Amino acid sequence: MVLSGGNVEQKTVATQSPSDRDLMGMQHAINQAIIGFAEGGIPIGAALIDDESGEVIAVGRNRRVQQNSAIKHGETDCLDAAGRLPSSVYSKCTMYTTLSPCPMCSGACLLFGIPRVVIGENTTFTGPESFLKERGVEVINLGLEEPRKMMKQFIQQHPEIWNEDIGEPTEA
Repeated sequence: MVLSGGNVEQKTVATQSPSDRDLMGMQHAINQAIIGFAEGGIPIGAALIDDESGEVIAVGRNRRVQQNSAIKHGETDCLDAAGRLPSSVYSKCTMYTTLSPCPMCSGACLLFGIPRVVIGENTTFTGPESFLKERGVEVINLGLEEPRKMMKQFIQQHPEIWNEDIGEPTEA
Protein backbone atom coordinates (compact mmCIF):
# COMPACT_ATOMS: atom_id res chain seq x y z
CA MET A 1 0.00 0.00 0.00
CA VAL A 2 1.33 3.41 -0.94
CA LEU A 3 -0.25 6.26 0.98
CA SER A 4 0.22 9.97 0.62
CA GLY A 5 -2.34 11.95 2.51
CA GLY A 6 -5.05 10.35 0.39
CA ASN A 7 -3.02 10.50 -2.80
CA VAL A 8 -0.82 7.88 -4.35
CA GLU A 9 2.76 8.97 -4.98
CA GLN A 10 5.35 7.34 -7.15
CA LYS A 11 7.65 5.01 -5.26
CA THR A 12 11.24 6.05 -5.79
CA VAL A 13 14.71 4.66 -5.50
CA ALA A 14 17.67 6.41 -3.93
CA THR A 15 17.75 10.09 -4.85
CA GLN A 16 21.50 10.49 -4.52
CA SER A 17 24.61 8.77 -3.23
CA PRO A 18 24.62 8.95 0.55
CA SER A 19 27.28 10.92 2.39
CA ASP A 20 29.18 9.31 5.25
CA ARG A 21 27.35 11.64 7.65
CA ASP A 22 23.97 10.55 6.29
CA LEU A 23 24.91 6.88 6.58
CA MET A 24 26.00 7.42 10.18
CA GLY A 25 22.81 9.32 10.98
CA MET A 26 20.70 6.64 9.37
CA GLN A 27 22.48 3.94 11.36
CA HIS A 28 21.13 5.50 14.56
CA ALA A 29 17.61 5.26 13.11
CA ILE A 30 18.16 1.69 11.91
CA ASN A 31 19.38 0.68 15.38
CA GLN A 32 16.13 2.01 16.83
CA ALA A 33 14.10 0.08 14.24
CA ILE A 34 15.95 -3.12 15.18
CA ILE A 35 15.20 -2.53 18.88
CA GLY A 36 11.54 -1.86 18.11
CA PHE A 37 11.26 -5.01 16.02
CA ALA A 38 12.84 -7.07 18.83
CA GLU A 39 10.26 -5.58 21.23
CA GLY A 40 7.45 -6.79 18.96
CA GLY A 41 6.77 -3.36 17.54
CA ILE A 42 6.80 -1.89 14.06
CA PRO A 43 10.43 -1.57 12.89
CA ILE A 44 10.61 2.15 12.20
CA GLY A 45 13.35 4.22 13.80
CA ALA A 46 14.33 7.87 13.76
CA ALA A 47 17.19 10.09 14.84
CA LEU A 48 17.41 13.87 15.11
CA ILE A 49 20.96 15.07 14.48
CA ASP A 50 22.50 18.54 14.63
CA ASP A 51 23.93 19.25 11.18
CA GLU A 52 26.65 21.57 12.48
CA SER A 53 28.09 19.49 15.33
CA GLY A 54 26.95 15.99 14.36
CA GLU A 55 25.48 15.63 17.86
CA VAL A 56 22.66 13.13 18.22
CA ILE A 57 19.90 15.23 19.78
CA ALA A 58 17.49 12.29 20.21
CA VAL A 59 16.48 8.92 18.85
CA GLY A 60 13.11 7.22 18.77
CA ARG A 61 11.20 4.30 17.38
CA ASN A 62 7.64 3.36 16.61
CA ARG A 63 6.18 2.35 20.00
CA ARG A 64 2.50 2.15 19.14
CA VAL A 65 2.35 -1.55 20.02
CA GLN A 66 4.66 -1.41 23.02
CA GLN A 67 2.95 1.60 24.65
CA ASN A 68 -0.58 1.11 23.30
CA SER A 69 -0.25 4.55 21.72
CA ALA A 70 -2.09 6.11 18.83
CA ILE A 71 0.72 8.53 17.92
CA LYS A 72 4.11 7.05 18.88
CA HIS A 73 5.58 6.78 15.40
CA GLY A 74 9.36 6.77 15.10
CA GLU A 75 9.62 10.47 14.31
CA THR A 76 7.14 11.61 16.98
CA ASP A 77 8.86 9.41 19.58
CA CYS A 78 12.18 10.96 18.58
CA LEU A 79 10.80 14.49 18.90
CA ASP A 80 9.28 13.60 22.27
CA ALA A 81 12.66 12.26 23.43
CA ALA A 82 14.32 15.51 22.32
CA GLY A 83 12.17 17.38 24.79
CA ARG A 84 11.35 21.03 24.64
CA LEU A 85 13.87 22.78 22.39
CA PRO A 86 13.98 26.23 20.80
CA SER A 87 13.28 26.43 17.08
CA SER A 88 16.90 27.49 16.56
CA VAL A 89 17.94 23.91 17.40
CA TYR A 90 15.45 22.21 15.07
CA SER A 91 16.32 24.60 12.23
CA LYS A 92 19.84 23.18 12.02
CA CYS A 93 18.93 19.48 12.31
CA THR A 94 18.23 16.56 10.03
CA MET A 95 15.53 14.01 10.83
CA TYR A 96 16.70 10.53 9.84
CA THR A 97 13.89 8.02 9.50
CA THR A 98 14.01 4.45 8.28
CA LEU A 99 10.70 4.82 6.44
CA SER A 100 9.08 7.62 4.46
CA PRO A 101 7.25 9.74 7.04
CA CYS A 102 3.45 9.60 7.21
CA PRO A 103 1.31 12.76 7.07
CA MET A 104 1.41 13.15 10.88
CA CYS A 105 5.20 12.85 11.08
CA SER A 106 5.72 15.04 8.02
CA GLY A 107 3.55 17.67 9.69
CA ALA A 108 5.60 17.44 12.89
CA CYS A 109 8.82 18.01 10.91
CA LEU A 110 7.23 21.06 9.28
CA LEU A 111 5.84 22.38 12.57
CA PHE A 112 9.26 22.34 14.21
CA GLY A 113 11.05 23.71 11.14
CA ILE A 114 13.28 20.72 10.46
CA PRO A 115 14.83 21.61 7.09
CA ARG A 116 16.07 18.19 6.03
CA VAL A 117 14.60 14.67 6.15
CA VAL A 118 16.66 11.64 5.15
CA ILE A 119 14.66 8.46 4.48
CA GLY A 120 15.99 4.91 4.65
CA GLU A 121 13.46 3.54 2.16
CA ASN A 122 10.09 4.33 0.66
CA THR A 123 9.11 1.20 -1.23
CA THR A 124 7.07 -0.46 1.53
CA PHE A 125 5.32 2.86 2.28
CA THR A 126 5.50 6.27 0.68
CA GLY A 127 4.34 9.20 2.75
CA PRO A 128 3.68 12.71 1.46
CA GLU A 129 7.26 13.47 0.47
CA SER A 130 6.13 16.05 -2.08
CA PHE A 131 4.25 17.86 0.73
CA LEU A 132 7.58 18.32 2.50
CA LYS A 133 9.45 19.29 -0.67
CA GLU A 134 6.81 21.85 -1.67
CA ARG A 135 7.37 23.54 1.69
CA GLY A 136 11.13 23.79 1.27
CA VAL A 137 12.25 20.67 3.12
CA GLU A 138 15.14 18.82 1.52
CA VAL A 139 14.08 15.16 1.24
CA ILE A 140 16.65 12.48 0.48
CA ASN A 141 15.77 8.82 0.02
CA LEU A 142 18.74 6.50 0.54
CA GLY A 143 16.90 3.44 -0.82
CA LEU A 144 18.47 1.07 1.72
CA GLU A 145 17.80 -2.64 1.79
CA GLU A 146 18.01 -3.27 5.56
CA PRO A 147 15.01 -1.16 6.60
CA ARG A 148 13.03 -2.38 3.57
CA LYS A 149 13.59 -6.02 4.57
CA MET A 150 12.53 -5.38 8.18
CA MET A 151 9.36 -3.60 7.07
CA LYS A 152 8.50 -6.24 4.49
CA GLN A 153 8.88 -8.97 7.11
CA PHE A 154 6.77 -7.09 9.65
CA ILE A 155 4.01 -6.33 7.13
CA GLN A 156 3.86 -10.00 6.11
CA GLN A 157 3.71 -11.16 9.73
CA HIS A 158 1.35 -8.47 11.09
CA PRO A 159 -0.71 -6.89 8.29
CA GLU A 160 -3.46 -5.86 10.71
CA ILE A 161 -1.06 -3.91 12.95
CA TRP A 162 0.57 -2.28 9.94
CA ASN A 163 -2.78 -1.22 8.46
CA GLU A 164 -3.76 0.23 11.83
CA ASP A 165 -0.48 2.16 11.97
CA ILE A 166 -1.06 3.87 8.63
CA GLY A 167 -4.77 4.45 9.19
CA GLU A 168 -6.03 1.80 6.80
CA PRO A 169 -9.23 -0.06 7.66
CA THR A 170 -8.85 -3.52 9.16
CA GLU A 171 -11.42 -6.26 9.28
CA ALA A 172 -13.03 -6.69 12.68
